[in-house]
Amino acid sequence: MGRLPERDTRAGATNSRFKWRPSNAAIAVVFLLIFTIGPYLAFTGHVPFTSYGYELKATFSNGVNISTNSPVRIAGVDVGRVISTERDGDATTVTFTVEGKGQPVHNDAFAAIRPRIFLEGNFFIDLSPGSPSAPDLDSGDTIPVSHTSTWVQIDQVLTALQAPVRADLSHLLESYGTALTHEPTAAEDVGQEPEVQGKTAAQALNGAFHYGGDAGKYSSQVTNALLGTEPGDLSRLVAGAGRTFGAFSRHEEDLKGLIVNFDVFTGALAAQSANLSATIHRLAPTLKTFHSSLVSLNRTLPPLRAWAIELRPSVAELPDWIAAGRPWIEQARPLLSGKELGGTARLLREGTPGLAGAAQAGKAVTLPQLNRISLCSTKVLTPTFNQTINDQFSTGGPNYREFLYTLADFSGWGAHFDGNGPFLRVQPGGGNVLVEQKNPNGNLSTDKRDYAHTIAPPLGTQPQLGGKPPKKPEVRCDSNPVPDINAGLGQVGPASPAVTP
Repeated sequence: MGRLPERDTRAGATNSRFKWRPSNAAIAVVFLLIFTIGPYLAFTGHVPFTSYGYELKATFSNGVNISTNSPVRIAGVDVGRVISTERDGDATTVTFTVEGKGQPVHNDAFAAIRPRIFLEGNFFIDLSPGSPSAPDLDSGDTIPVSHTSTWVQIDQVLTALQAPVRADLSHLLESYGTALTHEPTAAEDVGQEPEVQGKTAAQALNGAFHYGGDAGKYSSQVTNALLGTEPGDLSRLVAGAGRTFGAFSRHEEDLKGLIVNFDVFTGALAAQSANLSATIHRLAPTLKTFHSSLVSLNRTLPPLRAWAIELRPSVAELPDWIAAGRPWIEQARPLLSGKELGGTARLLREGTPGLAGAAQAGKAVTLPQLNRISLCSTKVLTPTFNQTINDQFSTGGPNYREFLYTLADFSGWGAHFDGNGPFLRVQPGGGNVLVEQKNPNGNLSTDKRDYAHTIAPPLGTQPQLGGKPPKKPEVRCDSNPVPDINAGLGQVGPASPAVTP
């Protein structure tokens, strides 16, 4: 008789469950790890072989037996803990972590070791992160001993209070008690306020405390009001006060004048006190008459209210209109400032008289000269530039274009390439034709003439070199004839250098 399928399934499931049961040795290892690593993690709070994150070091002149895992606090809030301490000569270097909520820490930070409970014991590090304008400390940096402090322990206080010091302290306290209970003499009361004359220092202090309660109460109300109703009100108040006092300091003389004028004003009121009293006495009839005026004004309020209601849509659109005009105002303000249009207007105002004088003088001097220059250009220079050089190298165009072509050729020669070839074409020497020319530097050399060999005799020189033209400052330029550049020195002249005879 065969087995049922469901019995095979149950049998297979039972066998597989017993097959994956952990051994007793594996269970023992798991419990061993739990009871060894668990307490370590509980006491250290750190996984071995991993980084602590952002770490800093601080050097203290006295470590005060601060232990590992001691908290690091900023403004009373835990932001890290101590991970190690080590001696550094007479000082102690403490390494601690700072969590993200305590960062950044700046290079002018200050660290102090303080007790967590009264009468010492169980210390913590009180960390001040420094000013925001200072550079940040990187992980691993050290706060120097000049920016750290330690708690003064009771044994140090008792060690300092030796017999001579205690005697001096006792004498100080006795003298202070005598000062508080001393009754002043008539000579000592001279110049004192009437409220404290004839009273001891203790009585005067008690009187100050009597008024100090109300003063402290009202001071706290004022201080609380200074905080404002929204975050940042106090900072804005301080900033506004800074700008106000800055304006006072920049206009010190005006402030002095205001105080002097106010003194004169109050003095005038004091001098006219009788008239001022009479004015106040007559104020009642004036107020009665003013009441009738208020009644008349009240009758005008309904029409005024209707006008205000009609004006309400326009007023509702006014903020958008102001917002739309604000960018223009922001641009117009610097534009109209002294550095922009204001300065330009000032310069124009200063320069206008000179420009007017120059224009007046220009009508008699400058304009006629400009007219002569224009006539010289149109009658002499322009026709000369438009002439064509008639020789075997002519391009058929005006000579001013050939001048521009020459400048382009110079640029090509400097680049070792132009439209006519890769190099400047020159006649090579070394032929059997002997040529000579006058040495232009004969006054600096003993040779009066220069000699060379060429492969062919020179044909001529164009244009010919002549002397400087005569200067005629009394002759107007536009009265000169147009020169013919193809005649005279413009034609082919004798060869230079020439073949030696």
